[in-house]
Amino acid sequence: MSRAGLHAESHLVGRIGWLRAAVLGANDGIVSTASLIVGVAAATPNQNDVLIAGVAGLVAGAMSMAAGEYVSVSSQSDTERADLARERGELKDDPAFELDELAEIYVKRGVEKPLALQVAGQLMAKDALTAHARDELGISEITTARPVQAALTSAASFSVGAAMPLLMVVVSPAGALVPIVSAASLGFLAFLGAVGARAGGANVVRATARVTFWGALAMALTAGIGKLFGTVV
Repeated sequence: MSRAGLHAESHLVGRIGWLRAAVLGANDGIVSTASLIVGVAAATPNQNDVLIAGVAGLVAGAMSMAAGEYVSVSSQSDTERADLARERGELKDDPAFELDELAEIYVKRGVEKPLALQVAGQLMAKDALTAHARDELGISEITTARPVQAALTSAASFSVGAAMPLLMVVVSPAGALVPIVSAASLGFLAFLGAVGARAGGANVVRATARVTFWGALAMALTAGIGKLFGTVV
């Protein structure tokens, strides 16, 4: 048996579907909930009001993330199905043209024309639609849209992320809510950025700095608005 048959590789791109939804959900959960908490805390010293606002933000945000991801990824899935249906019809109506089309793709990648025709013919003999979906349309098992998975992953990860700044509200003294929640949330964001980067094989420092910067900016803006409106009211 060849080494290729014995060596099963695990590529990072296989994680792209759930990883994107999980990182986006948790990041949004931390940033939006922490920003909401900081904004309300800057406007009112009442810790119960801050906690209620944070819980409401968690529930609303989780539902919004789930609905948004489901609608977005469902649209992608609908487009994929439409493209596959059209490709299926083209394969039925003109298989010879589709063979040449697939072979031409391989030629552009550097395969000589006779070999490209041979490869295209063998692939189409086994599963013509899968061959065209992968090489012509760019649709594969790894990248195909999964609306339910994306929605559930986003909602769950948002809830986990939002629970972190909420926990800080519970354990922090009322007079120090803003600095404690802000500092802890930035720490959570830095950790999330590092974990997401490691899981996806990206640069850890760059990912951590990026997510921390935008989180700090969001909390600073909402704190300023909360302070302004709290003073006016």
